[in-house]
Amino acid sequence: MSASRTASFTGARTLLFWSGIVVLCAWVLVPIYLVALGALGGKTGVYKWPKSILPSSISIDPFLLFLKTEGVATAFLNSLGAAAITVVLSILIGAPAGYALARYQFRGKDSFRLLVLLTRAFPLAILALPLTVSFIRMGLYDTVVGVGLVHTVLALPFAALVTQGIFMGVPRELEEAAWVFGCSRIEAFFRIVAPIALPGLAATAVFAFVISWNEVFAASVLTVRNRTLTAYLLTVLAESPLHYRFAGGLLLILPSVVFIFAIRRYLFAIWGISSK
Repeated sequence: MSASRTASFTGARTLLFWSGIVVLCAWVLVPIYLVALGALGGKTGVYKWPKSILPSSISIDPFLLFLKTEGVATAFLNSLGAAAITVVLSILIGAPAGYALARYQFRGKDSFRLLVLLTRAFPLAILALPLTVSFIRMGLYDTVVGVGLVHTVLALPFAALVTQGIFMGVPRELEEAAWVFGCSRIEAFFRIVAPIALPGLAATAVFAFVISWNEVFAASVLTVRNRTLTAYLLTVLAESPLHYRFAGGLLLILPSVVFIFAIRRYLFAIWGISSK
């Protein structure tokens, strides 16, 4: 009787687990699939009702026509540039901050962690005018570098707190063993800690990229000619046909998906770090 109850409990837990996986995948993939249908189905496919699960006709002509729209390619490259700056600076600044929070004890550590988190709760709209004036004076207004710096500020709290958790999962004894064998603290970090924490750093890079890629307010305020793709589409697609809007949405989704797919093996390995 006890064995049968245990087996039924295990089966129910397995069913619940896989049901959750299916629901989560549907939650993520179904909207992407519908956007792709709207972008590649053309004008008739967008307004067709009822919608069919399998596409009846697929044409990349609307999507290609959208890509040829003046300014789209430039805005796309601007977004990639701002996202690249955000990813690099978030890792270079956020990872050392997370390492310090994980390894050292200092006065005000908890307050510093709280202040880092509260920066994400500060409304960016309040800083719009001061940022604009400061960027004009520094020559960063309407530049990809300026947008990348603002996006870095938005991504840094996440980078610092997440990397703190990652470094806390790396046993300190490994570093101490490296010190015994003659490594300095910096050498021990790059030879021992960094390779183990690489999956977590990859996850941090993904979220920094997504934050920069999807951000629209700062990019709209701080740029005029060199807009990112989100800011450009916000102004261009307001009066565009519906299938062009879907094409713009698909163009916004694809780079994030490709970026995540490119580093997926590091993301899968993060669970090994968390279990240590």
